[in-house]
Amino acid sequence: MKNQDPLSCTMSLGDHLEELRARLILAILGLVIGSVIALIFGTHILRFIEGPYNRTMGKRLQDTEVPRMQSEVLGFLDLFFTDLTEKLATDPNAPPIDPNRVDFIRDVSVKALKAWTEQTYGARDGKKLPDDARLKVISIPEAFSAYMKIAFISGLILTCPWVFYQLWMFVAAGLYAHERRYVRQAVPFSAALFIIGALFFLFVVAPLTLKFFLAFNDIVGVAANWTLEKYISFVTILMLVFGLAFQTPIAIFILVRTGLVPVETLRRIRKYVILVTVIVAAVVTPPDVISQIALAIPLYALYETGILLAHLSRRKAEKKKQEANAAAPPHRD
Repeated sequence: MKNQDPLSCTMSLGDHLEELRARLILAILGLVIGSVIALIFGTHILRFIEGPYNRTMGKRLQDTEVPRMQSEVLGFLDLFFTDLTEKLATDPNAPPIDPNRVDFIRDVSVKALKAWTEQTYGARDGKKLPDDARLKVISIPEAFSAYMKIAFISGLILTCPWVFYQLWMFVAAGLYAHERRYVRQAVPFSAALFIIGALFFLFVVAPLTLKFFLAFNDIVGVAANWTLEKYISFVTILMLVFGLAFQTPIAIFILVRTGLVPVETLRRIRKYVILVTVIVAAVVTPPDVISQIALAIPLYALYETGILLAHLSRRKAEKKKQEANAAAPPHRD
C-alpha cells in the first residue's frame, strides 16, 4: 500500500501502473458519458462545426457566383431583347408592338433574374447553401461515420475538464505533497486552454485555411467538391491539435514549479524551441502556410507565456519565503 506522502516512500512501478489504470478507466468513463450526450445533440453540433465552411462558401458565392451568374443571365437577356427588337423592326409579318412595352418587359426580366441570383447565391444569413455548394457524401455510411466522429470529439471537448483532471492527478501521484498543489491549480486552466485552442482553430484558423485552399483551387483550375467526411476529419483533428498545443503554458509552469526544469534553461533554448515549433506546426497541420503559421505563432507565444507565468510564480514564492524568514524570531544559542 502506497503512502500518500512521497517524502516518506516512493511509488513502485506496480503502484504507478495501478494508478494509471484507475485514472484511464475514470477518464474513459467520463468520455463515454460525454460522447453519449454529444450523440443526442449531434445535429446541432454538426451545424456548429460546419459554420466556417458555410460562411466561407457563402461569402465566396456572394463574391464570385452572383456576379458570374448575373453577367451570364444579363448577357443572355441583352442578346434576346436586342434580337427581338431587330426582328420587330425588320420583319413585315411581325405584330405591331410598342417599343416601350419591350423595354418594360426587359427591365422587369432583368430585375427578376437579378433577384433570383441574389436569392440563390447571395448572402447566406440564416439560409442554406445551394445543393451544389453544400458538403457532399460519396459513400453510403459516410454521413453516419462523420456523425459518430463528431460525437466522439465533441464528447472529449465536453468532458475535457474531467479527462485533464484524471491525467494531471496521475502526474501528481508521483510528486511531493507540496508539488501536488500546483497540479491541482493547473487543472481548470488546462481545460480552459484546451477549449480556447479548439475554438481558436474553428473560428479563426479554419476560415483562413478554407479561403487559402479555395484560392489555390482557382489558381490550378479545379472545382472544390469537398465531402462531409474529409471536412469533419480535417476540422476535428486540428481542433484537437490546437487544443493540445494550448497546454504549453501549463506544462512549462508545472515543470518549473516542481523543479524539473529551471526557467534559465527554458530561456537559453529559445532558438531551438522556435525551430521545433515550426517543425511541429508543419508536421501536424495540412501542407498550407496559413495553418502552419497560425499554429506556430501561438505555440511559441504560449511557450513564452509559460516562462513568464513560471517566473512570476517563482518570484512570488521567493518573496513569501523572505517575508517568512524576516518575521521568524532570531535563533538563540
